[in-house]
Amino acid sequence: MKVSHESPVSILAKSKEYNDFDYCLVHLLDQHTEYLNYYKTAKEYDREVLLDNSIFELGKAFDSVQFFKWVNELKPNMFIVPDVLENAQETMQSYIKHAEYVKQTKQSFTTKAIGAIQGRTWNELKNCYRFMSYEADMIALSFDFSYYEIVGEGDTKLERFCSGRQRFITDLINTGVWDWSKPHHLLGCSLAKEFRFYVDRNIYNIVSCDTSNPIVAAIHGLKYDADYGLQSKPTTKLADLITHEFTQDQLDLVNYNTSMFKKIIRR
Repeated sequence: MKVSHESPVSILAKSKEYNDFDYCLVHLLDQHTEYLNYYKTAKEYDREVLLDNSIFELGKAFDSVQFFKWVNELKPNMFIVPDVLENAQETMQSYIKHAEYVKQTKQSFTTKAIGAIQGRTWNELKNCYRFMSYEADMIALSFDFSYYEIVGEGDTKLERFCSGRQRFITDLINTGVWDWSKPHHLLGCSLAKEFRFYVDRNIYNIVSCDTSNPIVAAIHGLKYDADYGLQSKPTTKLADLITHEFTQDQLDLVNYNTSMFKKIIRR
């Protein structure tokens, strides 16, 4: 499983040491010149880039016309087609609406269109999954569906999110819906310990994940445990810390936390 930990501008160059690929938030590109320049030159350093439509940070997907402008300028290896939070029908309609953009983009350069699953119920999520399995090159599953709070176990929301995504994926596999031929990406995390579950069960087509958790934890002075990471999670979004300047102690924690994350996923 490849890992990318979104990082502030001040340590983007350093992030190559602990990231397997680069995860770009589209709404930050026109806000921070150094951020833009890093992703513009990623190809020169033979870096894989996933371009996110910033729905988690903005509450809705970035303007689609502008998004595909950035897709064609940066030429990422992967990009998440604009989706709609927890709305399966509108997410599928959005994918259909942008199908011509996707087709033209893939004719221009080699890239993968990622379909993000959305919905509130098992049937909605399952139907959206089946749609993306047919339409998209890659499937993305979020960490914080409200559905997970219903099916997940644990005393806290973080525990329920953690076990809820594990159960959702397990149910997709057990009901024969899971598409073993398609690569999957896990969007974000509640608790880092979640990811060992997939490695231990050899769900081999979960090929990547992104989470800023080890980085944000380091900024808050929180140290990972090698077995489970953290039991809590800072509420700050990495995008709100994009201009953060690190102390040496925080940099030491970045190194430690990111190395512990890899231990959690048995690397």
